[in-house]
Amino acid sequence: MIRCRDVHKVYQQGENQIIALAGVTLEIAKGSFAAIMGPSGSGKSTLLHLIGGLDRPTSGEMLVDGRLIGQMADDEVTVFRRNKIGFVFQFFNLLTTLTAMENVTVPFIIDGRGKADAGRRAAALLEKVGLEKRKDHLPEQLSGGEIQRVAIARALAFNPPILLADEPTGNLDSKNGDAILHLLKQINQDDGCTVVMVTHSEAAASYSDRKIYLHDGRVERAAG
Repeated sequence: MIRCRDVHKVYQQGENQIIALAGVTLEIAKGSFAAIMGPSGSGKSTLLHLIGGLDRPTSGEMLVDGRLIGQMADDEVTVFRRNKIGFVFQFFNLLTTLTAMENVTVPFIIDGRGKADAGRRAAALLEKVGLEKRKDHLPEQLSGGEIQRVAIARALAFNPPILLADEPTGNLDSKNGDAILHLLKQINQDDGCTVVMVTHSEAAASYSDRKIYLHDGRVERAAG
């Protein structure tokens, strides 16, 4: 499902080079739940962004769902992300002036779906994450855990085979964080969705079936 071969990512900052990844080689099997761990600056989020096509490797091979994502044209990557990859972020990234229902409807509207069809699909996704009774609430009227559930529902809009989560519980208390992790695990098991989660937390990583530890841009070890 996901295969990295000697992946490097180097950023140019003035006359200095910042090495974010220094030769990452790993495989993440289809239908698995992988946690990417390591200290700040180890390359965790960079690796997740490369998997999701939000950035491109400087060198090396990045195969995602059978496609060499680092070699796609920009428009190909856009379509690939929309259909194949869902994103969940630490800071939720909801539109504050839209209700939960409207936030989940946005991807369908952008895709050209009719308003009625988009509404039906969004309602089904909110029910899936247990928020059907909160669909008309604005983000400011929801708890942090509820906001993240809306973000997950939006990420699942097109039934992506891959769900990428960057510190999804980083802004939540332990109770809401556990609920989000249970939901991600449920999506992984019930839908066969491959989940790749960046986290600092060993407790969060315990929900995964594989842990990948990065250090200084390299895979230090993998377990599971």
